[in-house]
Amino acid sequence: MPRLTDIQIRSWIKASERFEGRSDGNGLYLRYRETDRSPTWRFRYKFAGKSRVMLIASYSELSLAKAREAAKELSARVALGYDVAAEKQGRKAEALEKIETEKNAMRVSELAAEYFERQILPRWKHPDILRRRIDKDINPHIGNMKVEDVKPRHIDDMLKSIVDRGAPTIATDVLRWTRRIFDYGIKRHALDINPCSAFEVADAGGKEIARDRWLTKDELIKLFQAMRKAKGFSRQNEITFKLLLALCVRKMELCAARWEEFDLDNAIWHLPEERIKNGDAIDIPLAPPVIEWLKELLSFSCNSPWILPARKMQNRMIPHIQESTLPVALAKVRAEMPEVPNFTIHDFRRTARTHLAALGIDPVVAERCLNHRIKGVEGIYNRHQYLNERRIALDKWAELLISLENG
Repeated sequence: MPRLTDIQIRSWIKASERFEGRSDGNGLYLRYRETDRSPTWRFRYKFAGKSRVMLIASYSELSLAKAREAAKELSARVALGYDVAAEKQGRKAEALEKIETEKNAMRVSELAAEYFERQILPRWKHPDILRRRIDKDINPHIGNMKVEDVKPRHIDDMLKSIVDRGAPTIATDVLRWTRRIFDYGIKRHALDINPCSAFEVADAGGKEIARDRWLTKDELIKLFQAMRKAKGFSRQNEITFKLLLALCVRKMELCAARWEEFDLDNAIWHLPEERIKNGDAIDIPLAPPVIEWLKELLSFSCNSPWILPARKMQNRMIPHIQESTLPVALAKVRAEMPEVPNFTIHDFRRTARTHLAALGIDPVVAERCLNHRIKGVEGIYNRHQYLNERRIALDKWAELLISLENG
């Protein structure tokens, strides 16, 4: 029987001529059934006295010359005692198992999300602190890795990148939380060894020098001007920054605030203990400009219970804006004031405390405006809240801010 030719095969395809099998010799033949989309190369052989057939490839994938080479190699393996069809099935099964294993493998981002949702959200006053570390520092470096593939070198690279950007304290926090996440993974039987176990605090960067940055009156004037002209900087962000300055509160205390906490008629914000860093609930007096800013925010809130509701769909289960939103907004403002030395939102509290002192506010009252505890023996016995004194102090501070904004 003559061997096949490419001209013959192409003519059969063109004429849609169907057939069960046409041999080329050496076990190689071409099949083109009615149900076949294109002709397929197959290899027929005998193994342990039984006839065996295996699919090689379609004609569109493998030319006649290449199919002959493949059949020659298969014949040689059969001669050596190998069941080539069974080998192919085994390789296919291994490939499918590998795909399935890869698909079902737990990633670090998934483990971190589970740890956050099960261990942090139900228990923590400020869960967004860890959420920010996961999103900003852990996931970008190792989030897409399978948990069992993470090695100490990956942890080292992650910590080094954080230290290199000038944040050794954050590197220490990331090490601590990453270790806890992997410990949780061990309990879940997702991995056997914690890749963070060999690292000490010193490996993460150690302590960071305390900041002493605050904004002068001239810098505050430039800040207000920059907020008005910064591209992409919303009115909500502008009001938020003014509130942080005027109220002397921490970012998270404002970001997670609910309207039910505010008594605008009596000009009081009842800040509950579960949302305060030191756990001390406090009533914060609201200066007249602050009340006006809050009323403007209320008009933006679309009946949300949060004064700063989340501005887009999030997968973090947090319905209000996150702390991480504010530094991004600040970067837009900073771009408009390149001549001013760098500052952060946390520097707003130091700014407020410094200007309160300059306004002649009693140090104890000024400290209570920031909800700092009174130190020493006096702090133990003096439980006075200085509400009236703080109202006078914060009214003066708000008046100064308005004068600088309009100056």
